[in-house]
Amino acid sequence: MRPDQIKEEISRLGLSEKLRLVEAIWDAIAAENSEIPLPEWQKQELKKRYEEYKEGQLELHDWKSVHKGLRDKYK
Repeated sequence: MRPDQIKEEISRLGLSEKLRLVEAIWDAIAAENSEIPLPEWQKQELKKRYEEYKEGQLELHDWKSVHKGLRDKYK
C-alpha cells in the first residue's frame, strides 16, 4: 500500500482508532529499536539541563501541576 493510500485510510478512522494505531506503531518502533539515536545537539542540551538540575538552577514542577495546567489551557 502506498503512503497516500495509507493516509486516506487513516483519515476514515475515528479518534480512538487513530490513537490505538499510533500506539501500535510506537510499540513496533520501540520493539525494533532498543535505543533510538539522539543527534549530538540533543545530547548536549540534555547534558546542559542535567547539570543545571544538579546545581539547583532549574525551576522544577511536579507532574500533577503540569498536567492540570495543560488540561486547563486546552479545555
